[in-house]
Amino acid sequence: MIQFNNVGKTWDDGSCALKSISLSVPKGQFCVVLGPSGAGKSTLLRTINGLCIPSIGHIMIDGDTLSQKNQQRLRQRVAMVHQHFNLSLRLSVSANVLTGVLAQTSLWRSLLGWFSPSHRQKACLLLEKVGLKPRHLQRRASELSGGQQQRVGIARAFMSDPEIVLADEPVASLDPKISRDILQLIKDTASERNTTVLCSLHQIDLAREFADRLIGMRDGVIVFDGTPAEFTDEMLQKLYAGAHWDDEATSNNQNDLEESTRNNITHLAQQVAA
Repeated sequence: MIQFNNVGKTWDDGSCALKSISLSVPKGQFCVVLGPSGAGKSTLLRTINGLCIPSIGHIMIDGDTLSQKNQQRLRQRVAMVHQHFNLSLRLSVSANVLTGVLAQTSLWRSLLGWFSPSHRQKACLLLEKVGLKPRHLQRRASELSGGQQQRVGIARAFMSDPEIVLADEPVASLDPKISRDILQLIKDTASERNTTVLCSLHQIDLAREFADRLIGMRDGVIVFDGTPAEFTDEMLQKLYAGAHWDDEATSNNQNDLEESTRNNITHLAQQVAA
């Protein structure tokens, strides 16, 4: 279970991204977070894997409170599927998938690309699961279509057998048919492993189709929490009233990205020091 206890995030310029978020997400649930750009969806997701540190409150994963002391250990239980795939385009498909177990592999083996036969076999099985053929294994990621790249991203996310998968706008750059296929893949794969999924989306129809539960956010506050059937057209209008329908990064999202980068650098430095 993921537990948010009075979680808030205020940026250095005084703007508030999250305001007193209290929320419980049970194991195995496919929870979709909706809201206009700048609502705090990405910030909420990134507090779970420690890429964004709350200003107040705390987050618990299965009873463990997320802190700097246990952040690295808890982060290994969380995987992410990114909006822009976040693959190394010059690497092969198999190499990209294998990066999903870097946290479980010693630094020197990771740098040399030495992975165990069991990891390589698992990568092949996951790629087959997401619909890619053996001929794709040695192709560069740059040679794949957007939908194929996101399939690689899903396989990579499940390499570590995560308890939680964070999917931040995973289909924003894909066409409707491929978007539906990708969300079905995430949901089916998570269901087989009883993995909890938090997924931010802009596509209302897809959210209603795939979510077990919908969280509506606006201005850093939860304004709706219920089932897709309870998310009426009236609630939809209230959630998006006056909002701009675009995917441009807001200043808060930029701050989020900068903080994520700083935390990634710190995390890498800790690995090297270890």
